[in-house]
Parts: sequence; C-alpha cells; structure tokens
Amino acid sequence: MLRDLAICLGVVVLQGSAQAPPDVERLVDRVALYPDPLLSDVLVAASYPDQIPEAARWADAHAYLREDMLARAIAEDRLWFDPSVQALLPFPGVLDMMARDMGWTQQLGDAFLYDRGAVMDAVQRLRRRAWEFGYLRGTPDIAVRTGAYIEIVPVRPGYYAVPVYDPAVVYYRPRPGFRVAGAISFGPGITLGAAFAPWGWGAGFNRFAWDTHAVIINNRPWVRTRDNRAIYAHPYQVQRYERREDRREIHEGREYRPEDKGKGRGRGRDR
Repeated sequence: MLRDLAICLGVVVLQGSAQAPPDVERLVDRVALYPDPLLSDVLVAASYPDQIPEAARWADAHAYLREDMLARAIAEDRLWFDPSVQALLPFPGVLDMMARDMGWTQQLGDAFLYDRGAVMDAVQRLRRRAWEFGYLRGTPDIAVRTGAYIEIVPVRPGYYAVPVYDPAVVYYRPRPGFRVAGAISFGPGITLGAAFAPWGWGAGFNRFAWDTHAVIINNRPWVRTRDNRAIYAHPYQVQRYERREDRREIHEGREYRPEDKGKGRGRGRDR
C-alpha cells in the first residue's frame, strides 16, 4: 500500500512540475526575439545558474576587450564555467540581465531542461504575435524568416545585434496611433569571428530545428536534460577546468593598455 501511495505521489509531482503555456511564455518573453544563435545559447547557459553571477562579473570586468583579444583572455584564464556560459562572455549585458534576476534564470534553465519543446513552442507563439502585430521585422543586421516557424538570424554571419524591447508591448495589439517601428531597438552589435569557434560560434553552429524541438549547439544536438544534468558534457573544442579560488588572470599584464580604459562595450551595451 505504501509503495502504491509513493507511486501515486510521484505521478502527482511529475505532472505538477509541467508549466502552463502562459507561464512558459512569461519565462521566455524577454529573450524570445533574440537571434536564434544567441537565444539557443542563452537557454543552454541558463541551465547552469550557479555559474551566471561570476561569469557576469568576469564579462563586466573585461568589457574593454574585443574579438580575438577577448577570446584569448577567456582561454588563458582557464575559466571553470561550462563552455555554454563562456560563450556568453562577449555579451556582458545579456549576462548582467541574467545575473540580476537569478530566480528567473533558474526557472528558465529548469524549464528548458524539463521540456524544451514547451519552451520552443512558447518562443514561436510570442514571435508570431510580434510579427502579426507589426513589431517584429527584419533590419539591415537581422533577418526574420517567416513560414511554419519564425527564424531570426544574423544577416552577416558572426555579427549579432541584440534587441531591446518591452515584453509588455511587443506581444500585444498596438493601440491606435502607436508607432510600432520604434518598439524594438538594437544596441551596438557584437562581432564573433573564427577565434570564438571553440565556444560554438560559427555559421550554423548554434541553431534550432524548430520542427523537431532540437537545439543544435556547436553544430551538435544538445541533449542535456534534468535526468543527465549532473554528468552530461557537450562536445566543445575548449578544455574544461575545475573551479579554483586562487586562480589569477594571467592575461591582464600583457593585454591591458591604459588607453583602452573606458573603450569597452560596458555593462548593458549589448542589449
């Protein structure tokens, strides 16, 4: 009898952990209009919430570095973050947004691990509304491909423009006289060249297969779930390191120049 009760309780817990579609939409609404390569990595990185705050601090402290210099600093510092989290270091504003609302970040990562199909479907519903209401349109830097699924991809491979928008606006029918063209803006773009390929950035490396609910990271299916989250290691080219409290940043003395101070993207500049 106790065994049967335990099984019944397990079923209740399992069913109760699934979220209603409106709840999932509220989880993804602030990132649903990100370009597909960036969104896929945000969802993956959110499943490592314990690493986000420290990664955000590192990204903010090194915002003066760009392109190859930044990639070299990431590699030389032997960071303990999962490569998916390291892949967001060129986007300090995105990491800062995630770190400032850790409750949301953890819920997003858990939802993605529990039922990525529900998360991807929620993204598509929100994108469809933003498109139908006239907010979501292509720009010189972002292409919006419509059809059975809406894809948002960079026009120039390796150049990522991060949208800035109010979820309380872009998914709802505009009031008369409202200028929908100004509802979505973009900060300075981020260029990620060949030096960032080891972290999964490259033409077609990070993407969604929307029809099958597959997420492709570093050109391979991401198959980490809540069941294998403790042991799964996605194939990246970069080496993984253990966390060490005494690790020092070995690149600073050579790379930093006084004239670079204040020239970085800075916090929030990429979103």
